[in-house]
Amino acid sequence: MIKEADISKKGLLAFRDCLAAVPSLVIDSIEENAGRDGPGYRACICSEGGPQQIVYLEIKTLGTPKSAREAVNLLLRKLQVETWAYGVFVAPYISPSSAALCQEAGIGYVDLSGNCRIAFQRVFISREKMGNQYSLNTGLKSIYSPKSERILRVLLDSPYQPWKAIDLAEESQVSLGMITQVSKKLIEEEWLKKTPQGIVLTQPESLLADWVNNYTLKRSVQHNFYTLKPLREVESEIAKVCDRLNIPYALTGFSASNRLAPMVRGQRAMIYIQRDVHLIAEPVGLKPVESGANITLIQPYDHGVFWNAQPMDDLQVANPIQVYLDLKRHPGRGEEAADFLYREVIDPRWQQQKMNTTTSS
Repeated sequence: MIKEADISKKGLLAFRDCLAAVPSLVIDSIEENAGRDGPGYRACICSEGGPQQIVYLEIKTLGTPKSAREAVNLLLRKLQVETWAYGVFVAPYISPSSAALCQEAGIGYVDLSGNCRIAFQRVFISREKMGNQYSLNTGLKSIYSPKSERILRVLLDSPYQPWKAIDLAEESQVSLGMITQVSKKLIEEEWLKKTPQGIVLTQPESLLADWVNNYTLKRSVQHNFYTLKPLREVESEIAKVCDRLNIPYALTGFSASNRLAPMVRGQRAMIYIQRDVHLIAEPVGLKPVESGANITLIQPYDHGVFWNAQPMDDLQVANPIQVYLDLKRHPGRGEEAADFLYREVIDPRWQQQKMNTTTSS
């Protein structure tokens, strides 16, 4: 954990360390910029055989795209006046998307985690792929905790739709405080924006891609079984037992994609079961196995996986977003099935919702 008061001091040291990679560079001075509206610091740099270079630095507590864009715009306004100068954004950790934003604008960046890219005159310094070694206490460790994910499912199911915080909290079954914390993080990533009508998810593709990178099936308890019966027949039998015992369930993985967007015929059924799976497995006649399974019954890490499940063929099928996540992390042809589901179901829905929102506004 790093205190906000230390960021400026450590940021200037990180900038010095970055330039130290080029022995011929000498920092004559680094002074705090007196201008209220300009970048925070002004540095004078000399190099052997080269002219003096003025570098403006803007240091922020966050390296998210929102903070990066603010810093870049501030630096660019200064460089429009002093066209000979160079601008550098400094933060504890600069995410890849923030780094790309800086690079596109011709602005350098340095973070306290060891990443940097500086290019002026004949100087080029670049270090990448260092993990985040610093964090700020924002009240929420991750937007991919079980309760936070309930919010993401709702937003991804209806992107471009304005949500009042109280309505989103009720639909997601979380507190208003959780809505505030998650919204703050999504806004910093520039995936969510505030409007007079409410908060709106504007970059569903980016959020879903990031969720995939942070998602794992291992959080849920998986029970593997084998049966000689046709899988569709067994899926129907399981559904009937669940209905009789009033146990929530939802098809996911290939079991769901075969109904939502059939393309890859999976050789394994996958079904979320809210309670003890053996209450279901024994009546259906499933045999527990350690290898060679063709049915997986999953006790979910959170009941949010059942949110907005839809009836299809008299069975409950998990929301396409949940199915996509489970397929994307499934070995074999799971990723192929996930990509087909995205192209055939998820993205067309998003484009229609975007069109409807644009038309109504």
